[in-house]
Amino acid sequence: MAGKLVICPTPLGNLGDMTARALDALRAADAVCAEDTRVTGRLLAAFDIKKRLERLDEGLIGERAATVAARVRAGETIAYCSDAGMPGVSDPGLRLVRACREAGAPVEVLPGPTAAATAYVASGCCNPRFYFGGFFPRKDAERRALLEGLRALDAALVFYESPNRLVGALGALAEAFPLREAAVCRELTKLHEEVARDALPALRDAFAAREREGGVKGEIVLVVDGPNASESAAAEQSAEEAARARAAKLKANGMRGKDVARALADEFGIARNTAYDIALGS
Repeated sequence: MAGKLVICPTPLGNLGDMTARALDALRAADAVCAEDTRVTGRLLAAFDIKKRLERLDEGLIGERAATVAARVRAGETIAYCSDAGMPGVSDPGLRLVRACREAGAPVEVLPGPTAAATAYVASGCCNPRFYFGGFFPRKDAERRALLEGLRALDAALVFYESPNRLVGALGALAEAFPLREAAVCRELTKLHEEVARDALPALRDAFAAREREGGVKGEIVLVVDGPNASESAAAEQSAEEAARARAAKLKANGMRGKDVARALADEFGIARNTAYDIALGS
C-alpha cells in the first residue's frame, strides 16, 4: 500500500473541534510526528488513540524532513500535528510538506481549525480581503518597514503575537495606523475567549494598563482594519501640505507655474487640478 504524509489540523483549544477525518487519519497512521509530543500525546489520549509519537519541532525538522519523505515514499503513512490549528501556518510543518513535494512523496492536507481565519471573522472587520503576516516582527525597524509597505494594501492585516510582546506590537501599529480600528483576539475557542475591538491607540492604552495590573495571557491574533476614509483624507491633506511647501521652493528657484504643477503631481501623486491650484496659489 502506498504511503503518504497526512497534515492533521488539531483544535485551537476546544476538543469538540477535532474533525472525524483527522481522527480517522491519526488512527490509520503508522506513526505520528508532532511539534510537541506532550501536547499531541494529550490529544491522542483524549480520543483513546495509541500511536508511536515522534518529535519533529523547529529545531529538528530541517535535518529530518528528508528522512520522513523517504519513509513516505517507502510506503509508510505518517501524520503530522502542530501544537494547535493547521500545521504549516507559521510553524515547521511547511518545510515538511515542501520536502515531501520535492521528493515526490504523496501529501494529503486535511481541513480544520485555523486561528488566522477564525480571528479575521471574529474581529468584525468588513474588508473582504485579508493579509496574513505570520508572527509580528520583534524589532522596531522591521516593524516600521513592514507596516509602511502594507500601508496602501486594501485588506485587513492579520498577525500572530506573543502576550509578552502585545503592548509593543499595539504601540507600533497605533503609531503607523492611528486612525484604524483593530481587534485583539485572545484564547479563541477556549473558556476565556476574548475579542477586544477599538481604535488602535485605545487598544494600546487598554492593554498597557492590563500589563501593569498583572499581564496578559493566552494565544493572541491581531486583526487590523484596512485603509478607511478618514485615513485617506488625512493622507491627502498631508500630501497637499507637503506639496505647498515644495511649490514655494520650486517657484523661488524660478520654475514656471505650469511646470511646478506637473512636478507636484508626479512627486506627490495628487490630482492635476489640485496641483495647478497649489502651484498658482503658493
